[in-house]
Amino acid sequence: MPSITTVHESLPYIDADPTPAERAAAEALIAEERALVPDDPHHALLPPSPTTTRFLTPLLVAELSRLSTAAAEQASTDTDTTTTTPRPLPKLSALDLTRYEAPTPPSPTALAALPRSEAAQQLQEALARAYTSHSYVASRRAHLALLDSYGKNAWLVGNEALEGEVRAVERELAETRRAIDEVTAQRREMQDGAGAELRGLEEAWRRGVGRVLETEAAAERVRREVLELRRRAAS
Repeated sequence: MPSITTVHESLPYIDADPTPAERAAAEALIAEERALVPDDPHHALLPPSPTTTRFLTPLLVAELSRLSTAAAEQASTDTDTTTTTPRPLPKLSALDLTRYEAPTPPSPTALAALPRSEAAQQLQEALARAYTSHSYVASRRAHLALLDSYGKNAWLVGNEALEGEVRAVERELAETRRAIDEVTAQRREMQDGAGAELRGLEEAWRRGVGRVLETEAAAERVRREVLELRRRAAS
């Protein structure tokens, strides 16, 4: 699991900006290293993607299958040059208006052709459906009447609550931005104050490294001279 407490050693107010050549060289090294390992599409810190199969009820699966079959048939109809009028693609209906329609009763001619008991049963079923539809429409009318009377106030109260939440979030955002600005200012002040000391230490380090290299070079010369003297003495 990757660490989430990585500290970047960056001194933007002290270090000089990289030159275009240095930036290009760094980007080339990054691209070369990234090419060795393929990118992981899922970050290790992210939770696994949720499975949606548990939400697919048998009715929803059947409806999705119907739509995909209709889409395939529509595509084949569009590619068929012999067909002049493509069939319309059936889609999901957002509102089922059949529940608001009055059920059609059986026709008298059809009832006359049926036995008395079967005709009475069909009439009872049609009457039961009519009662159900009437009850549903009546409850919807009552609900709409309540919305017309009290819905506006509830909507305004809800909007006022949402506005209060938005104002609170905006205040928190402003405070966070102000804190970020303060931290940035403190960071710049600290780096500006320590800039001269860091540059002096860097220059001293460079001089020290140079002296070490000079000492190593001098020691190598002395070693070679000693070997040369020993070789002469041996000969």
